[in-house]
Amino acid sequence: MQRDAPDPLNRATREVAIGPVTVGDGTPFVIAGPCVIEEQEALVNLACRLAEMADTAGIAMVFKASFDKANRTSLGSFRGPGLEEGLDILAQAREASGLPVLTDVHLPEQAERVGQSVDCLQVPAFLCRQTDLAVACGETGKAVNLKKGQFVDAATMGRTAEKVESTGNENVLLTERGTFFGYGRLVVDFAGLDELRALGRPVVLDATHSVQRPSGADGQTGGDRRLAPALARAAAAFGVDGHFFEVHPDPDSSPSDGPNMVQLDDFPAVLTSLQAVRDAAGG
Repeated sequence: MQRDAPDPLNRATREVAIGPVTVGDGTPFVIAGPCVIEEQEALVNLACRLAEMADTAGIAMVFKASFDKANRTSLGSFRGPGLEEGLDILAQAREASGLPVLTDVHLPEQAERVGQSVDCLQVPAFLCRQTDLAVACGETGKAVNLKKGQFVDAATMGRTAEKVESTGNENVLLTERGTFFGYGRLVVDFAGLDELRALGRPVVLDATHSVQRPSGADGQTGGDRRLAPALARAAAAFGVDGHFFEVHPDPDSSPSDGPNMVQLDDFPAVLTSLQAVRDAAGG
């Protein structure tokens, strides 16, 4: 008789609302989109394509794109359109696709304005210890996705979550995105995913940032996108609540994170494989 495999992440966690999407209730979801907003029409079209893929796969999706990438290797790297133009483009993408929207916040003074326009604010990994930023994001009342720093352990993220929740906002997600190992390489600690889930908040694996090679491409971040789907499948077997992918129609032309982003045409197969792994692992 076939028996369901035990889920190592079978721990109690609170449910979190990201717009109309509920996460942490045992139903997997995906955060997907490009690293940075490049152009209005292309971004809206990409959001609509991803919405169609999510509908076909029968999986809830949150659209992700950054209006500014403040953490860049080189001073001359492309950063995006900026706050006001970027939020306007994200609003168009949300209206056209029907997907809730997530974007990065880098400064406490940006949080209130961003919270008026998106469904989830994201604290970048390098800023996860910034108390004023975490509190400002929490004060918006919107969902907050805390990226785990490449330099901190799981327990530290519990303290960061408490900063957000001190505002009365308990809509907090924790996202693993790899830990520094030596120079220019990240590794995913799967035992650490269990430790994150023990903190009682929904846990996401960011597969594409986990395959980055920081500063590994002559003043730019390198990476190996071939490995991202495999890491995501491993996390699906482990029982994470959600998956995070940066997706682009032509990753090699992207001005940011191109080497580690999933090609858009390949993404339906990635979604199908995740569901197959979950089914095989017992749901």
